Amino acid sequence: MNISVITLFPELYKPFFQASLIKRAQEKGTISCHVNNLLSYTQPKVRVDDTTFGHNAGMLLKPEVVEQAIDASERDFGKAYKIILSPQGQVMTQPRLQELYERIKDQQHIMLIASRYEGLDARVEDYYADELVSVGNFVVMGGDIPAMLLLEGLLRFVPGVVGKEESVQLDSFSGAFVDYPEYTRPVVWKGMEVPEIIRSGNHAAIDAWRQEQAAEKTVKKHFNWVRSVSTTKAEQQLIKKYIPHHYIALMHNDIDLKEGRIGHTSVTSIDIHDIARSSATYGLQTFFIVTSLLDQQKMVEKMLSFWIDEKIGGDYNNNRHQAVRTVQLKSQLDDVIAAIEEKEGKRPFIIGTSARQCDIIKQVTYFQQDLVWSHDRPILFLFGTGSGMSEDLLNRCDYMLPPLQGFSDFNHLSVRSAVAIILDKWLGIALQK
Repeated sequence: MNISVITLFPELYKPFFQASLIKRAQEKGTISCHVNNLLSYTQPKVRVDDTTFGHNAGMLLKPEVVEQAIDASERDFGKAYKIILSPQGQVMTQPRLQELYERIKDQQHIMLIASRYEGLDARVEDYYADELVSVGNFVVMGGDIPAMLLLEGLLRFVPGVVGKEESVQLDSFSGAFVDYPEYTRPVVWKGMEVPEIIRSGNHAAIDAWRQEQAAEKTVKKHFNWVRSVSTTKAEQQLIKKYIPHHYIALMHNDIDLKEGRIGHTSVTSIDIHDIARSSATYGLQTFFIVTSLLDQQKMVEKMLSFWIDEKIGGDYNNNRHQAVRTVQLKSQLDDVIAAIEEKEGKRPFIIGTSARQCDIIKQVTYFQQDLVWSHDRPILFLFGTGSGMSEDLLNRCDYMLPPLQGFSDFNHLSVRSAVAIILDKWLGIALQK
């Protein structure tokens, strides 16, 4: 396989191609690496870039210069599969990296085009690119380091580049879990000891420990990865084991009733049924209904008594029975917190929700589970009814989630719809392929 790189900075690639596994692969003839300097295709003192049309700052590489470099590389090594490093490209993940390798593995010539300045004329990408690749949603000074990073990932799949094929198969992000921790001698270093179990010689116990460690680290640090890939039933059981316990409280006290009034709202049976089903679907421990009004409590207790009864509610609709049996009625938020603390031995970490932007409380996004879960406490989601929770309730939250929004001006979801969407965004499986 011939690998050519078109760049303005060929000197960056000399140490890269002459080091470690890539150097050895070239010495064995597995791959052959070449660098083509864009400056070779302009006259002395003639720029390789030009200003952009319009009002943007910065310069673009001239398309005719890139064209000449591509033509020259293809004359030397044959027709190329062209990969352009670009923020418009698909962001690489390990599965996507492997898919890309499957597309290029039988090609005799792979060409990477690394831009600089403001990038390439869009017509170059449209005309030449077999693949547009981004290495992440961040900005760097040019495409050279991304090109090297992409090659580091792709060349691991080439037979003979990495000594042990098993190492590639067990890479982090190749399956559901990242790597487990590994250790070497000395047994004790800076007061930290290598776990006894992996020094035991019991291979089955070691494998089980490694699987547990990998699952825990992935859930706590890379939850948005593990929810994006296909998992087995056994892996799903491990994942559930390490997701902190979550709870919901639907507040009917201390509610904004508009026009500056704070008061109570009525409990509705449809909210109870639908939110209970959402809670069960996403593995929540308990769904708390919070109202201090006695007549509302009696109504809720009557409904719950029917559905929680295994003979009556269970026989009538067992799925509904299974969902509603996790519902509990409380008079105040303090009662909810006390119940969770009694069960878990820890005070819950409270996350508030609102249809309006709330700037008085720190905000956490739907991708920051690791930040919340790092507190090692159960999680309690607060949902309001009416026109939302009072400022006093909001001030009890540790974090707020941003309001749910679509690309429209309409923002009037029912609370039961909001609960389902938020739980899915926070805890749901979101496969990328």
